Amino acid sequence: MNRKFLYLLSICCLTTALLLPMQALEFSIESPEQPLFGTPTSDDTVYVTTDQPVNTDRSKNAALIPPAFGSPTSYVLGSGEPLTPNLLKNGQVYTGSGNTGTTVSVSSGNDTTEAPTLPSVGTSGAATAYTEVYSSLYYADGSLGTLHIPSIGLSVPVFEGTDSASLLNGAGHFEHTSIWDGNVAIAGHNRGVNNHFGKIHTLTSDDTIEFTTKLGTRTYEVYSVQKISNTQVSILDASTSNILTLVTCVMDEPEYRWCVQAKQIS
Repeated sequence: MNRKFLYLLSICCLTTALLLPMQALEFSIESPEQPLFGTPTSDDTVYVTTDQPVNTDRSKNAALIPPAFGSPTSYVLGSGEPLTPNLLKNGQVYTGSGNTGTTVSVSSGNDTTEAPTLPSVGTSGAATAYTEVYSSLYYADGSLGTLHIPSIGLSVPVFEGTDSASLLNGAGHFEHTSIWDGNVAIAGHNRGVNNHFGKIHTLTSDDTIEFTTKLGTRTYEVYSVQKISNTQVSILDASTSNILTLVTCVMDEPEYRWCVQAKQIS
């Protein structure tokens, strides 16, 4: 009898303890003395120099995605695509640094970002001209410009890349070559429905070529028409002068290419 009584009494005491209000219990939680987080990588400090009183953005807004390995600007300071171009607001100015310095500005209204012209270094070590492809250089149809050769009745849009998808709609700009200053290299088909470059081997030194982009229109004069080996990639090298290089296949001779080069005259 006593054992049953003690058993019931212990159950009642345990139930009573569990029903006590939580307010009766006291808690004490202390924060850690040192935070366990890494230091921030952004620098939002405004820097003003006396010789050039310009605020320099050192945050992620000014970060650049480096150019592709082996491209003409892969070892040029200040080259690359902006990491966060969508963060540039109207009236904001981004100032980068490079061999000559670069500036990207955004005016009010529509996006009219100006793509900077960057220098590159040729295999000889001489400074060359080079203009990188920026997102603001694309037209609404996805093209980068229009190539016009009056003597063969050609007017064709130029898209980025030389794969089948790019050449399906027009001519293709060789990736990692300049789009404006220096050597602008463009490829095209020479047969089929899109045989845009089927007659470029008939051009002579008196013929002119026009190339129009958002950066303007330039006129080039042909100075070289030659059949080259398909391994002769030196035609894509950067140049100190503004030239245009056109490349297409040679019919029934897969080991060769037609190459037309022209120099700027206006």
